[in-house]
Formats: sequence, structure tokens, C-alpha cells
Amino acid sequence: GKMGNAADPAWIEQLKRGGALPLTGLDSCFNGWCSPPGDCFRVRGPDYFATKAKIAAGDWLLEPLAVDWIKSSSKIYDVLRHPQSRIAAALGNLDLIPGNSSSILSNSPTSPFVWAFNLQVPSKENYSAIIYFVSHHPFPENTLIDRFLRGDDAFKNSRLKLIANVVQGPWIVKTAVGEQAICVLGRTLTCKYSTAPNFLEVDVDIGSSMVANAIVHLAIGYITSLTVDLAFLIESQHPEELPERILGAVRLGNLELQSAVPLELMSGDSSSNSFPGESSFSSRLWKGFTSLLTPAGQSSTRPDDEDDDDVKDSSS
Repeated sequence: GKMGNAADPAWIEQLKRGGALPLTGLDSCFNGWCSPPGDCFRVRGPDYFATKAKIAAGDWLLEPLAVDWIKSSSKIYDVLRHPQSRIAAALGNLDLIPGNSSSILSNSPTSPFVWAFNLQVPSKENYSAIIYFVSHHPFPENTLIDRFLRGDDAFKNSRLKLIANVVQGPWIVKTAVGEQAICVLGRTLTCKYSTAPNFLEVDVDIGSSMVANAIVHLAIGYITSLTVDLAFLIESQHPEELPERILGAVRLGNLELQSAVPLELMSGDSSSNSFPGESSFSSRLWKGFTSLLTPAGQSSTRPDDEDDDDVKDSSS
């Protein structure tokens, strides 16, 4: 196991322990996260296409980096381009965020590459559990990971797989999830991919599948007594890609809804090429200004409310 690697750069140690959900030990995973051993998961073995035999997954390929547990008034997406993202801030300090004048480092072969899996929880509160991993070296050409990173959305949709195990939890949730729930994310759920030279973010809309939506709604009701292991991997679909390897895995233990950190997204569409900090700055300014005029306890309308069409029907 690579946990608590003394050689970790300080920024990685900081991210692991910061945030709403700190890194904990495997045996004391309460309202926090840790990295379960890869052998907790069963993946396609070397003879899978002949025998359908699965094997224990072994070590993960990426280093665990952080988990964010956040909520917002609208669905959370494109976190790694968000000015208040602590992960983006850390990368910005390393001069890795595009648009920083001195992003010379981003071309260096040892610059870190961050993988973010944003699980958008279907609920009025718009919770997101975002799981981050990091790799420090480019992947050899034509390896499955390299092909995945360079592949188009259709390729990514056909390959990115999530395995979920309920480690501890009430019988009803264990029954709903089964022994080991396996889901090729893009075949079942709507996934949005956001890529840059130094990161990949996958925003996964759990509410886009009726079955996933129902299971997660059920699990949310028991979230404080639930420990779940999640592993991300790229599905092997040809014999030469076997055995499957896990990209990274995380254990989430006994989360509390109220520990989620509020995060407000920028107004408008993330694809607009305005400077990332701009709109959020102007709405902060506006909020500050209106709070002077508004008696305490009354909410003031923000100028960017008309952009939030998609929030209105969240009750459906």
C-alpha cells in the first residue's frame, strides 16, 4: 500500500487531509475517506474471455489525492475550472492551470495529472462527491490509459467503469446494491468529460438513470450508517488488455449530509470563455452590495438568477 507515502509532496498531503472529508485510517473511516486495498474488488482476469474468471484487482494505478463533499444551489460540474476549487487552487499554485501566465511546468514530464470523478447525487440540495486521483508520469503510448485519455467521448463512455461494494450498511441497501455493483458509467448515466493538459474531470449525473437514482435515494436515507467502496477502472474489452487494473479506489465511511461544504458555481455556462474568476467576482460584489441594502434574514436576488433555468424543475 502506498498510503501515507512520506515522499508525497506537501501539496498532496495537504489536499488529502483538507476538505469536508479528511483522510482517515481504514479502521476508523467515519465522515471521511481512505483507500481500500485493490483486492477488495474483483476484476476481469487474464483468461476472462475464455473462462469469465475474475481475480482480485491488486494495486491501483493512480495515487489517491482527495475527496470533496460539496453542495450547491445548482448541479455541480466543471469543478476543476472553478475558482473556489481547492484542487484547482493547488494546481494553480503549481502553475498547472491553463491561463496562468507561467504554465511552463505543465509540459514537464513529471508534472502531476489529476483525475476527478464527480458523482452528482440526485437530490434537491445538489450534493456532489468528487473523488480525485493523481498520476506523476505520462502513460506509455497505446496503453489502455493513454488510449482512454486521448479517446473521444464515445470511447470514454464505452469504457469507464465503476465498481461499488457496500462494506457496512443496512440489509436493505446491501440488497439493492448486490454483492458488487458494476456499471459502465457512460452506457448507463450521462457523463460529461472536461479535459485539459493536466487533468480529466468526469461529471457523472446519477439522476440520469432511474435505477441508479432509486438506489442512491435509498442509500442517502442511510448515509450515516453506510460504508461504501468505490473503484474506477477502464474496462478491458480485448484479450490483450487483460487483466483489468483499477485506476483508483476510495472508501467513503458514514458521511454526514451537513458536513458538505457549500460551493456556488459561476453564473452562466462554463463554456463561455470569460475569465474564470470574473462572473463569480461580480456576483460576490453584488451580494455584498445588496446585503448592505437588505435587512438581515431576507434573501436578495442575485443578478444572474435568470441563467438558472435548470434549477427550477429540480423537484421533478
